[in-house]
Amino acid sequence: MARINRSKGRVIAVGGVERTVFDDGETAESSDGVAEFYSAVGKLIKLFRERAGLTQRDLAKMTGYSEDQIGAMERGVRTPRIEFLTMADDLLNAGGVLRAVADDVMKAKVRVATRHPAFNKAFTGEEAQAVEIHDYSTLDIPGLLQTEAHARALYEMRKPTLPDELVEKWVRARMQRQEILSRSPLPMISWVIDESALRRPMGGWDVHEAQLRHLLVVGQARGLELQVMPLERAHHAGMGGSFILLTPKGRPQIAFVEVQHVNRLITDSEEVRIMAARYSSIRAQALSLTESLALIEKILGER
Repeated sequence: MARINRSKGRVIAVGGVERTVFDDGETAESSDGVAEFYSAVGKLIKLFRERAGLTQRDLAKMTGYSEDQIGAMERGVRTPRIEFLTMADDLLNAGGVLRAVADDVMKAKVRVATRHPAFNKAFTGEEAQAVEIHDYSTLDIPGLLQTEAHARALYEMRKPTLPDELVEKWVRARMQRQEILSRSPLPMISWVIDESALRRPMGGWDVHEAQLRHLLVVGQARGLELQVMPLERAHHAGMGGSFILLTPKGRPQIAFVEVQHVNRLITDSEEVRIMAARYSSIRAQALSLTESLALIEKILGER
């Protein structure tokens, strides 16, 4: 059977407003009752699978998913995709039950996307305990490197406009993530930032200048590796967009990507391998640490 196309999006009405939501299968959030709902859906999948006399491995082979992904959906810790629910309904003779909950799954995904920061709790939980963190950023300064003023400016410019209390909540959450940089022992951490992000004065020049000077401090800290991908590069392995690689202690490397309100925690070993190889190429094409800091100094001097 052909593997599911995982790039499709759906337009659904929420509160009278149409929203396009990409069915990306990210890990479920644990608030607003969403996690409990996904747990219930997972139990339905397991019930119909066992009634059909199939193992998780059997269903994985039939749908193009991994056995781990099937298990995660049945436990309610991974959001089932609409295509999966539709396919599973037919394969497991569920009589339309799994199809019936598909729209509610999408509405739950919208609810999470509109009430929580793009970085989901599954990612931040893994990041907080990772022994390696490697971040390639194309549009903005990576979250672990943002000053408080920079982070606040980003949230304040969101459209639709966010409530003040939500902005402050998300800024606090982002600053708390940075406690990783004071851990002992320090994880192995590297960043590659596109030069365009260094030249975009988010929040105005005063905020941006403080942000660039913060990067200079970080770049000189022992154990932290900061590089810049210069605009002049004619060959660039990172044109596919930003991503983060995490290595949990004692477990295989995973990856995280986000775009707009859609985020995805990637555990498939082959996908992660490709992204890790791509990151190696990106680092090789980027400026060295010394060259990167010199470029940041140059940008500061151009003002």
